[in-house]
Amino acid sequence: MVKLRSLFTAMVAGVAAMAGTAQAQTAGNAAYVNAPVMSHIPDAPQHRGHCGIFETCASTKIGLGRGDIMVRLSAVGVLPQDRDSKVWLTPGGPNGRGNSQVLLNGTHLSTTNQAMPELTVEYFITDNISVDLIATSTRHEVAAHGGAVGSTFDVGSAWVLPPTLTFAWHFMPHKRFNPYAGVGVTAMWFHSMHGANNMKLNSGFTGGPSVNVGFDYQVVGNWFFNADVKQMFVRMHAWEKGGILDTAYGNGAHIRAHESLDPTVVSAGIAYRF
Repeated sequence: MVKLRSLFTAMVAGVAAMAGTAQAQTAGNAAYVNAPVMSHIPDAPQHRGHCGIFETCASTKIGLGRGDIMVRLSAVGVLPQDRDSKVWLTPGGPNGRGNSQVLLNGTHLSTTNQAMPELTVEYFITDNISVDLIATSTRHEVAAHGGAVGSTFDVGSAWVLPPTLTFAWHFMPHKRFNPYAGVGVTAMWFHSMHGANNMKLNSGFTGGPSVNVGFDYQVVGNWFFNADVKQMFVRMHAWEKGGILDTAYGNGAHIRAHESLDPTVVSAGIAYRF
């Protein structure tokens, strides 16, 4: 009987101990569940950085389109074609300018090639259509060959200012590579003219149509590479008198010449889009 009571007492103590352990675990879980929870975890600080002038960033617009303004600096080569020329001589002497002019058959003019910097400003009227104006000035030597003048006759030199206004159609707006073709008009002024052999050289204003093809390629950021070829169709009208002409053909002798310069203008350079 005593053993049975001792066993019962031990079982009650064990159950009580287990109940105490369960209550402690429940209290601990409740404390965990009821712990304050943060409603917002702060974002890690972000470094926004700065998009440099020579960087392509997420905000950089790709390609060219309406409203863009391009300023371009290029190396340009002016290559006169000298397709056709005619030269007339009016002898001097006692009758001076009263003498009849003579066509110098077989005589033609040639003009040297020249390279200079060129500045271009271009505005995009629409995504596909732009208008640009080029500004440069080049110096050329002029000579006559063949016929009555013999192998080579130095005529002199002249500076040429050929501003050209061009409307172009761009085939791939908003792309890095954007080819185009255009048509325009060229006005041509000759200035700082110097005749050779003490002669006086003069020339009139001229102009004509032009066509061109080229492309822009976006290199980095708002910087572009441009290559362009223009074909201009212009004639030069020139007069020369004095100096060696007076000696050879009498006082008052003069030469009149018409020359189809028709220069091909090639350029390559860098541009910045604003």
